[in-house]
Amino acid sequence: MAMHNSTDLTATASLVFTELRKLGISPMRCGVGMLNKENRKALLYTAIASEEGDSLSQIGWVLLDVDPVLRSIYDHWSRGEDYFPVLKKEMLRSFYEQLKPGFEVPEEQTKYEHHGYFLAFSEGVFYGWSEKPFTESEIKILKRFASVIDLTFRRYIELQKSETNAREAVKQAALDRVRAEIASMRTINDLDRITPLIWNELTILGIPFIRCGVFIMDNEQQLIHTFLSTPDGKAIAAFHLPYDTPGNLNHVVANWKKNKKYIDHWDESEFKQFAEILMAQGALASAEQYLKTIPKGGFYLHFLPFFQGMLYVGNTTQLEKDEIGLIQHVADAFSTAYARYEDFNKLEAAKQQVEKTLTDLKQAQTQLVQSEKMASLGEMTAGIAHEIQNPLNFVNNFSEVSKELLDEMKTELETGNTQDAKDIANDVIQNLEKINHHGKRADAIVKSMLQHSRSSTGKKEPTDINSLADEYLRLAYHGLRAKDKSFNAKFETTFDDSIGKINIISQDIGRVLVNLINNAFYAVSERKKQESNGYEPTVEVLTKKTDDKIEIKVKDNGNGIPQKVLDKIFQPFFTTKPTGQGTGLGLSLAYDIITKGHAGELKVETKEGEGSEFIIQLPNQSS
Repeated sequence: MAMHNSTDLTATASLVFTELRKLGISPMRCGVGMLNKENRKALLYTAIASEEGDSLSQIGWVLLDVDPVLRSIYDHWSRGEDYFPVLKKEMLRSFYEQLKPGFEVPEEQTKYEHHGYFLAFSEGVFYGWSEKPFTESEIKILKRFASVIDLTFRRYIELQKSETNAREAVKQAALDRVRAEIASMRTINDLDRITPLIWNELTILGIPFIRCGVFIMDNEQQLIHTFLSTPDGKAIAAFHLPYDTPGNLNHVVANWKKNKKYIDHWDESEFKQFAEILMAQGALASAEQYLKTIPKGGFYLHFLPFFQGMLYVGNTTQLEKDEIGLIQHVADAFSTAYARYEDFNKLEAAKQQVEKTLTDLKQAQTQLVQSEKMASLGEMTAGIAHEIQNPLNFVNNFSEVSKELLDEMKTELETGNTQDAKDIANDVIQNLEKINHHGKRADAIVKSMLQHSRSSTGKKEPTDINSLADEYLRLAYHGLRAKDKSFNAKFETTFDDSIGKINIISQDIGRVLVNLINNAFYAVSERKKQESNGYEPTVEVLTKKTDDKIEIKVKDNGNGIPQKVLDKIFQPFFTTKPTGQGTGLGLSLAYDIITKGHAGELKVETKEGEGSEFIIQLPNQSS
């Protein structure tokens, strides 16, 4: 009961056999066989007597189905029964033959009978062999000692389970720390924490090692990104080796590609070659200093594969299978966490790329908006010229007439005909008023053109929406006429005079109207090309005031908009016009101006073959 860990088993069980011999019971061989009901195998321990006392030594596994006596031992134990076989001659030789090579019997002991005593307990059998049969009282003593052995091995198994659980807890804690630490890495500089992390966790797990590191494989660049430790667990500066680096590293890459572990032994010459590589990479200050840390005769290098590379552990002796298995668990945990780190870096790179793309798109959008604005201005230029020409013609004509009237007035004054001179003066005054009116008209057209080309100030001002709509309708029409002399269309207006002035950003609403009216004229022009007989292209602009809204409608009798594209017309860059005739930004920008800039709505009603009606609805915010 004083056993504190499973390694105390040998000392405790050996004491049992020592005390047994002190009672005068001295089998020629005795020990313990550990059995289980899942298979017919037994783990044998034998007690070896010496002057210092007995010691219990594990001799190996025995199959219990290869010999009649061995089968009987298992069958009796599984029923909880003791078994007392007597072996002699061929039966004896056959029995001991099955115990080789772990158990050898001196030849002289095979010349007489062997009396066997297999006393069952929960975890196996307490056994002994003697030349003569034990007495009944000796068998009773053996049974009592079997009970003590039972207690000892049950305690041993409990300690084993406890130690296994403790080791598993330590392992899971170490793996969790690996995952957490790597998952917290955010930049390339954070990779310097890899090697000290692995060093620390391998130490906690009790794995014997003198070096460790991580080799990250980069297939794209054909490089091994290497992170190694110093003898005291500090990180050597990361360096990057080509896949075809001379030496044994190519074996590391080859085994990684096959997802196989790789164990090698490097002697001093191989470490010298590797030191030269590290010197060339600038990872070492002195090759001699590095080689002083290498044990004489070199050491074993263990490489355990994971998805992104190899986990490396070096030791003076080759590690055991269970130790390698534990390192593989660390490698797998590292792989999972490192994948998250890579995903984070990819997301960061993607985020930066998206941000750059967004910035580029915003710049491109600004340029496209300006391009769209200038394109609409270009389309209006001819119309503006036509509109300016009318008031200029009036100005010129009335100026000439006024000059002639003034000459007549001078003549009348010279003849003393003052009344006629006064009448002529009144005519001149009327002409000057007309000149002033048409001059202001020209001035208004020029100002409107400048406002359209200028960037919007974003400031809402009281605006006569009827005048704005009428002006842009005429400018759009004359602009198209200037571009295409064959174009002709009827345009009409129906304005609600009760609207008055409303607060809008006139430049922006002007751009919307130009776009919608140009689209309407384009639609009727296209239909005219298809239907030359009996079709009269017509565009109508209407305004209407309701209780809480102002409506502006641009209506055409063109071909209408196909239903399959109706949901897309307000999307940026979508256009039904042929390549080179439209950017696809007009309706998109119009939609943003109305909905975002004026808290209004832009809707469309259309019927294929009959035409379309775009409806602008603005909040009724009078000046």
